[in-house]
Amino acid sequence: MDASLLLGIVGPVVTIIVILGTSLYWLGGKFKEIEMRFQQIDERFRQIDERFRQIDERFREIDGRFEQINQRFNELEKNLKSYVDEKFNQVNARISRLAEAYSDYQEFFVEYLSAEGLLKAEKASMLRNEARRVMRLAVSGNPLSKEEWERIKELLDKDVLTLEEALELRELARKVVREYGEYPEAWKLHIYASIMVGEAIRRSQQQQQGQEERKGQEQQKQC
Repeated sequence: MDASLLLGIVGPVVTIIVILGTSLYWLGGKFKEIEMRFQQIDERFRQIDERFRQIDERFREIDGRFEQINQRFNELEKNLKSYVDEKFNQVNARISRLAEAYSDYQEFFVEYLSAEGLLKAEKASMLRNEARRVMRLAVSGNPLSKEEWERIKELLDKDVLTLEEALELRELARKVVREYGEYPEAWKLHIYASIMVGEAIRRSQQQQQGQEERKGQEQQKQC
């Protein structure tokens, strides 16, 4: 083969090979650069993931702190409620004792005046009419039974009560006062019942005194 022809063929081939080699080298460098870029991007993502993990950890810590705060508030609320309930119970107990003490004083005072004849049963008729108004409390749900309300009405309808009946009415009136002390009718019923007890005691004393007088007269006649 002619040397010039061979050189003409080999020359372009070598040139192509050189170009291809150069291109491949350049492409290899670019691919390596791209790979390094992706590695950098992956590293950035790992850093970002780590930051998010740290943020999630902080949020879990914050949630834990809020949970502790909620528990403290719940404990404080429970303690405050217990303290308030205790104070209310103490106040209610004191009010109940004062109401009971006043009720006992009223009973003693009214019964004493009635037993001594200073309060007449005839004068209590107006008070009895006022006391009858307590029956309006029977229409609402209440601790007193239907039979107890009916018994109160029966005793209020009587003009004269035996000592046993008067004591029964007074006991029912005490219960009404305990449950409905905010209503004036309850106290009027209690006063009326106390008057009836005093009147019954006075009549019993008069009967006993009369019996003793008759017994003394009979003994004198026998002498």
